[in-house]
Amino acid sequence: MENTDTTEITPPKSKKMGAGFGVMLLKDDKVLLGQRHVDPEKADSLMNGEGAWTMPGGKLDFGESFESGSVRELREETGIVIQESDLEVISLSNDIVPTAHFVTIGLLCKLESGSDRYEQEPQVMEPDEITQWKWFALDELPTPLFKPSEKVLNNYKEGKFYKH
Repeated sequence: MENTDTTEITPPKSKKMGAGFGVMLLKDDKVLLGQRHVDPEKADSLMNGEGAWTMPGGKLDFGESFESGSVRELREETGIVIQESDLEVISLSNDIVPTAHFVTIGLLCKLESGSDRYEQEPQVMEPDEITQWKWFALDELPTPLFKPSEKVLNNYKEGKFYKH
């Protein structure tokens, strides 16, 4: 007999489920991370993370590819312009906090020496959300890290695609 009781699997309306992505931008073996505002209202994330360091990224809009969303968010947050063909999907994670549940797609963009994109430097384009952008060596990452970004970085360093 089929169980039709869905009360245990239907989340309250206050809970959110979505898809997001983080762009692991690498330049000279350093990754670009931004520090989220310490004010939770300004840090603007259902996943929390105020004051934490994060990769550029955001929520996937309806009908948008992972790559086009990444290009859009990178430009909106840092002013850096890349092409969809510069990106590779490298990571998938399942990120859950008491108020939200996101599937996070990690994408990699390596800025190659000699390209126009290599010369671009990040700018704080949304100062109410991100207070600064900095480049960090992969073995000298700041703390705290925004949990979804930390999972993408760890997957990359460990050569894994998925980690729950």
